[in-house]
Parts: sequence; structure tokens; C-alpha cells
Amino acid sequence: MSVSALLKKSPLLRVEELGQSIWLDYTRRDLIANGELRRLIEGDGLRGMTSNPSIFEKAIAGSGNYDEDIRAMAFDGQSPNAIYEALSQGDVRAAADEFRPVYEETDGGDGYVSLEVNPHLAHDTKGTVVEARRLWRALDRPNVFIKVPATAEGVPAIHELISEGININVTLLFGLGRYRQVAAAYIAGIEQRVAKGKPVKQVASVASFFVSRIDTLVDPLLEKVIKGRGKEADLARTAHGQVAIANATMAYQIYKEIFVYQETVEGKRFRRAAEEGARVQRLLWASTSTKNPDYNELKYVEALIAPNTINTVPTDTLAAYRAHGEPKARLEESAGQASRVLDSLPELGVVLEQVTQQLENDGVDKFNRAFDELMSTLEKKRSGQRSKQPR
Repeated sequence: MSVSALLKKSPLLRVEELGQSIWLDYTRRDLIANGELRRLIEGDGLRGMTSNPSIFEKAIAGSGNYDEDIRAMAFDGQSPNAIYEALSQGDVRAAADEFRPVYEETDGGDGYVSLEVNPHLAHDTKGTVVEARRLWRALDRPNVFIKVPATAEGVPAIHELISEGININVTLLFGLGRYRQVAAAYIAGIEQRVAKGKPVKQVASVASFFVSRIDTLVDPLLEKVIKGRGKEADLARTAHGQVAIANATMAYQIYKEIFVYQETVEGKRFRRAAEEGARVQRLLWASTSTKNPDYNELKYVEALIAPNTINTVPTDTLAAYRAHGEPKARLEESAGQASRVLDSLPELGVVLEQVTQQLENDGVDKFNRAFDELMSTLEKKRSGQRSKQPR
């Protein structure tokens, strides 16, 4: 395609031409029922969808789209958790069916919809495995991901579930060290399937690296240093607002070491698995909406475009990028600067490993609160509907 023809395309479609897939970090029943999801797939090249407890809490509590089903299940005496599972699984199956043509056209490269295990299982390896198996069977679609958090307890669960042929979206991933563990767990799971003579071509996984929250936590620390003088203040100014992108950029370098160049120990292991048909575990950029109002609303989209990656964005960021995005493969251009930014942090009193661990802990707590709020909302709706039941 000529440069002029490429520029005539919408920014979202031009991102696809650069090798990145745009997924939607949002779901609600009416998005599927009114045909809007189909329009996004066909018009904007949308290639997948993610969900989490916060998204479902907002969808169910913030609309009347689910009230009729809640009423029926309340009359049947279903618990809030059973109601949630029925609603969320129904939405994910319906969305997966909308994305099935994308899944087929890309030979399983895109077209996935994600559903998360109960967030209260984040530190329970066995419980996560049992829950993920159950959800995988219940969804009964090849183009779904079960989301498993990248906690210390989640890593062995990822290994086990991949070995069983269950597609896994590794979520709440912040740190580079943990990312190496996640990639190793994926490869080990694939190796286990190969050793048992089981097929691996259709087993898929993505590693969801959370981005903007890092700047939200680190920027205030850097701002304290900026108030001073000298070399440290200058370094802090350079790093301010850049740590999240630098961290993601270095994650992409690790991805290439393992899955592209295949020269590291893990890379050589993956090469052997790839000879048996294994897929790469793609990087997915999550939490890419801008939290700081002083930053450009597309800051974490524009900077992270790179081949064979995914960016999952909320609806407002999707609309903003459609309107005035300027696609360019920028991530590869910034590796040197990213390394310098991360190398400067210890001198500035910022220990990135502590930051990413805190963010992981906070992320688990946030999803737990959202899940508990959803259960409370469903209990209220359930009780209200049961009180109207004819006697």
C-alpha cells in the first residue's frame, strides 16, 4: 500500500497497518445487542475485547440492561454470585461470537474476549486453576481468554492452565522481573503439552502490561526531587511522566529477546516449542487511558505502537484516537532513552521493584472492591425483585 493511501485511512486502521491490534477495554450488553460492537469491528478494525470486575460492576450497576434477567434469576432463588456469572458469561460468549470472524481470519491471532477469575483468588494458586478450568468449560469458545493475575501465586497457575490448553490473559502485570516469570511459565506450559504429545497451535496467551498507573505513583516522588537543585533535579525532570512508557519499552525488549531473537535460554526453549507450532505470547498494553489531566489523552497509545503488540483502550480513548491519532511505530525509537530513564531511578530514590509490587497489591485490592461492590449491587437488585414476586 502506498504512503498516500495509508494516510487516507482512519488512525485506528493505520495502527493495524503498523502491526498493532486495538482491543476495547469495555463491555456492556447493549454494545453487543444494538450492533455497535459489529460496527467497531468492521469500521475501526477493532480486534478484541477485555473485561474485568470493575467494568462489569459499572455495566450492571449503571444500566437497566440486565434487570429483566436479574429479576428472573432472583425469582429462582439464585445467589448474587450465580447471577453475576450468568450475566458475565453470557456477555462474553455473545461478544466472542461477534469476534469469531476476526479469530478465523487471523488464524487465531486476534478476535478474543477475556473474562477474569474471581479476584479474591489472586493469591490462591489451586483455587485459580479450579476456577479457570470451570470458566473455560462454561464459556465453551475457542476465542476467549481466562484472565489470571500475575501474582506470585498466579504464575504457577498460568503454567498449569497453559499445559491444559486453556487460553490465558495474564493481567495486573507491572514489573519486568515478573514479566520474565510469566513468559517462562507460558513456555513451560507449552513444553509440558508438547511432551505429552498434545497440540499447541491453538493455545494462546497475552501478557497484559499495565502502563499509566506507574506514572501515577512515581510522578509525585519525582516532583519532590524536582523541587531541589542540581543533577538529581535535572534527572527527575527528564524522568517525570516517562517511567511508565520506559518500563513498557523495556518489557518489549524482553519480549523480543525471548520470542523474536530467541537467543536467551528462554528464547531457545521457545524456539523448540515454536517448531511444534507454539504461538508467541503477545504483549498487551493495558491501563492506557491518561490519568493525569496535564498529559495528552493519547500519551500511552501513541508512544507504544510496535509490531505484534496489542493496546486495549476504553471507549473514550478509542474515540479520541479515531478523531486525532497520529500513528507511528514510536516504541522502537525510544529504547535507549527508556533504559537511561530506568537507570536513573535509584539515584532519585525510586525503587521500581517496590513501585510495581505496590501497584500489583493495589490492583488486586481494587478488583476485590469492585467485585464486592458488584455483589452488593446484585444483592440489592435481587432482594428488590424478590420482594415484588407475587405471593
